[in-house]
Amino acid sequence: MTQVKENNTVKVHYTGKLADGQVFDTSEGKEPLSFTLGEGRLIPGFEKGLIDMKLNEKKTINITKDDAYGDPREDLIIEVPKTELPQEMTPEVGMGLVSRTPEGQEMNLMVVEVREETVVLDGNHPLAGKDLIFDLEVVEITE
Repeated sequence: MTQVKENNTVKVHYTGKLADGQVFDTSEGKEPLSFTLGEGRLIPGFEKGLIDMKLNEKKTINITKDDAYGDPREDLIIEVPKTELPQEMTPEVGMGLVSRTPEGQEMNLMVVEVREETVVLDGNHPLAGKDLIFDLEVVEITE
């Protein structure tokens, strides 16, 4: 029977949860996630958890923060003057923003604090510092 190996293209249904059971992402009701193992598009623990799974097999995997998004990084929390934000914007805690690095790369930021003259932004992934649980089902394997 075919098993998932490095460099296979797979289609997977998944549900991602936190330790408290809160679902943060799922393919339920949508097309399965399709990707090639080894391309580095997904977190390492997700790909490792699929290795050796068989077609139509279901499994739950636990991924530590080290194999997911790592620890939050202090250098990704920045304070910027409100004057650097678009004039029509009223920043609020929890608001998401997209910024461009000098190299042109997009960076997702979250407003974590609004002060009188400045705004504190967090560029960490929202799941940084968290262990993750995924329910997986392999629905297609292509070598």
